[in-house]
Amino acid sequence: MRDINAQIKRGEIFIIMGGSGCGKSTLLRVMIGLKQPAQGDVLYDGTPFWQSSEEARAEKLRRFGVLFQSGALWSSMTLAENIALPLGEYTDLSAGDMTDIAQLKLALVGLKGFEDYYPAEISGGMCKRAGLARALALDPEVLFFDEPSAGLDPISSRNLDELILQLRDSLGATFVV
Repeated sequence: MRDINAQIKRGEIFIIMGGSGCGKSTLLRVMIGLKQPAQGDVLYDGTPFWQSSEEARAEKLRRFGVLFQSGALWSSMTLAENIALPLGEYTDLSAGDMTDIAQLKLALVGLKGFEDYYPAEISGGMCKRAGLARALALDPEVLFFDEPSAGLDPISSRNLDELILQLRDSLGATFVV
């Protein structure tokens, strides 16, 4: 990657495209704070991310949601427990409130009634949606998706695309795909 310069506006869906191995996932990792760039910086609201203090970066990261290619769900946890995980880490909510939020987020992605299922018990498309529900758990301002439709059949991929559009319209969040 060289000389990348882009401005992403609030509420838009920004797509990163390119051939295999060109650095799309690496760029996403730099943007979400998992990898420091060799040079340059990422700015959020005009503030350099990588030049900020560790505390300032951590605060910014709490306003991000990330959906990894595989969904990255913990196999030993139910879907509701997977969604409650970031809530337990970053909030002081009661167990009951976390359960309520997990149910709401699962319903938001079309998985109402699947709270007690484990990732191995559902399809790949459902795992992606459960991963999306977890990414939405903390009501992020920006959602980052690393190839969200990878490994999905065309119908599941289309349904996920439609869900992303619905969420953008209803939540007003920014999406980087």
